[in-house]
Amino acid sequence: MAVSERAHSPDADLGSLEFWGRPAEERDRCFARMRREEPLSRHQPPEDILGLPEQERLSYWAVVRYDDVRRISRDPATFCSAQGVQFGDVPQELLEASQSFLAMDAPRHTKLRGLVSAAFTPRQVARIEEGIARNARQIVEAAAPTGGGDFVELIAKRLPLVTISDMIGVPDADREQVVADADLLVSVADPEAFGERPPLEVLGEAMWKLTEFAKDLAAQRERHPGDDLMTALVQAQVDGDRLTHAEIGAFFVLLSVAGNDTTRHTTSHALRALTLNPQQRALLWEDPAARLPLAVEEFVRWASPVLTFRRTTTRAVELHGQRLERGEKVVLFYHSANRDETAFEDPWRFDITRDPNRHAGFGGGGPHYCLGASLARTQLRSIFAEIARVMPDIEAGEPELLRSSFIHGVKRMPCAFAPRA
Repeated sequence: MAVSERAHSPDADLGSLEFWGRPAEERDRCFARMRREEPLSRHQPPEDILGLPEQERLSYWAVVRYDDVRRISRDPATFCSAQGVQFGDVPQELLEASQSFLAMDAPRHTKLRGLVSAAFTPRQVARIEEGIARNARQIVEAAAPTGGGDFVELIAKRLPLVTISDMIGVPDADREQVVADADLLVSVADPEAFGERPPLEVLGEAMWKLTEFAKDLAAQRERHPGDDLMTALVQAQVDGDRLTHAEIGAFFVLLSVAGNDTTRHTTSHALRALTLNPQQRALLWEDPAARLPLAVEEFVRWASPVLTFRRTTTRAVELHGQRLERGEKVVLFYHSANRDETAFEDPWRFDITRDPNRHAGFGGGGPHYCLGASLARTQLRSIFAEIARVMPDIEAGEPELLRSSFIHGVKRMPCAFAPRA
């Protein structure tokens, strides 16, 4: 596709790995300028890390304002998902194997999401929520005697790992490997993740392992049903339709990434924000039960754990005076939307009492609104209630961030607190 684009400020190379390796403050200044001056801008294809043929790489339009993110998210007829949702271009076969209904449009999206939703029966939800509260307590109490360490390993990654594994029915022996493979899918742009191996090889291997694991587990549950979500997925029916093992495998890959990474990284970003804003932490610790529901919304807005998703235009459309032709790639920048001065009063203030707080942390609404939003909220409420109870003096140091244009990830973050027996 020929690219005819405006001249951009050199700070706005949003598709380069160098840009996403910069300090957050620098990137945020760039997005603030773009919201003011270039709410819609066209860019050359993002940096290629997978070695795709040149003809498969598309230029893209960057959407950085809150209202535009919501408008596009709620208009799937014009801005579709079936041609990919990743900022970077990905081979079609990887899309189908990894993104389930996230990379689909109606009617297939409606059918598949309906089948998955049917597996979340009230009984399953109640069982999951009871498990989250119990596991949060055990995780924080187990960490209490240590006096600190890497917060990600000690606490942040543990609750999502146990929650997703318990939900699906992943055996204890396989849990760490499932999370390690899921991590690779979102950290492939970070050199630490793939070392000397080709990124596409690492990505494909991790995806294959997750998919085969899920398909094997689905086959087991068909023969020997259990009290878990995998059994419910195998048994779910809508209008006589069932999920195939391949569809269950793709959903498992999606759940492994979305269910583990987003909650884990929000937990880490939130603790860092509470450390840097001690008055907000004191306010939350005063009455966690009453204040956590609103605080959790601010945690998600502040963290914006998913940085980008894309859509593709299905017809010619005009936005900010620009004509977008059919087949154009449009990238939604959620972190920028969550810092939009026209949507949030003083968006750079971390405020656990912010109300209303209609952030875009779970997407901009529409049919692709995050299916696991309530699950994430429950986990965040549970883990911070236990932190407030057991280690209210905890403080987080400077985080080491993942270099990624997709996940706002925290690889490591030191923390310290007085040890408790």
